[in-house]
Amino acid sequence: NLPCVALLLPTGIPLSRTVRCFCIKIDDRPIKHRAIGKLEIIPASQSCPRVEIIATMKRTEEKRCLNPESEAIKSLVKSVSKKRWVSCCSFRKWKL
Repeated sequence: NLPCVALLLPTGIPLSRTVRCFCIKIDDRPIKHRAIGKLEIIPASQSCPRVEIIATMKRTEEKRCLNPESEAIKSLVKSVSKKRWVSCCSFRKWKL
């Protein structure tokens, strides 16, 4: 007879505890609306516990992670969301 082994995992706890956020560092520098080519908002998920806002700059294609708690960034997101948005891959992207 072979022993029976049961593996019990509590529900709601991810098997992997690795955090995979896109943003490693948050950039608090001021940003001009006209300099942004694309704005992406990635909601919190099991793989990353925080909301991430990524701005791609028009001229340099540099990606900057913006502080979602900043009043200036909240205002920027609000103004952009009134204009046009495209839903893709469970997060929002705006081309400005």
